[in-house]
Amino acid sequence: MSGLLSSLVTTLLSVPAVWVYVIVAGLVFVEDALFVGFVIPGETAAILAGVDASRGHVDLVLAIVVVVVAAIAGDSTGYEVGKHLGSRLLQRPFLARRSARFDAARAFLARRGGSAVFLGRGVAFLRAVMPALAGAAGMPYRRFLPWNALGGLVWGVGTVLVGHLAGNSYVAVANRLGQGSALVVAGVAVIAVLIWRLRRHRQGEHSKPRTTDHLGRPRP
Repeated sequence: MSGLLSSLVTTLLSVPAVWVYVIVAGLVFVEDALFVGFVIPGETAAILAGVDASRGHVDLVLAIVVVVVAAIAGDSTGYEVGKHLGSRLLQRPFLARRSARFDAARAFLARRGGSAVFLGRGVAFLRAVMPALAGAAGMPYRRFLPWNALGGLVWGVGTVLVGHLAGNSYVAVANRLGQGSALVVAGVAVIAVLIWRLRRHRQGEHSKPRTTDHLGRPRP
């Protein structure tokens, strides 16, 4: 695992910092927004943003801001998804297989109300589904938002700092990550590297001076 994390951080360091922010924001946002967070490694991405910040590649404060904003925005989107599509989504086969866990999450939400949104941020499955369940249950958004914002702030700051404080200690980070999640983030990072290099190559091709033959036609 430590070798995987070392390679992943090296990959993240090889792309411009703006791509790291984009990758991290996208994964954190999608984790909550699309009701499939239990297969999207948003927490892994946030931790690795902290590791990247400890290496001086990205700014720590900006990484925290990106993660917090993406978390709050993702939860708010997940709330709207649940409000408008919740009952239909729960009938999908890949969600129906987790019906027992959804029932437990709904019961937790019924018992704790808004605080369940905050507390759910610390548990991977609840972080993924609680916003949508709150929307589907008809919780007013004015009640949902403060708990959502508080949870996103505490979780975002804490998760990025975990990675930052761990720094080069990949064993410490490995204790917080699943290998599958790290592989997903690695795949996204590799795709970003390929896109960035392809764009640089195309820009280089366009910037090359064109030569012409004696008839004024461009040479190949």
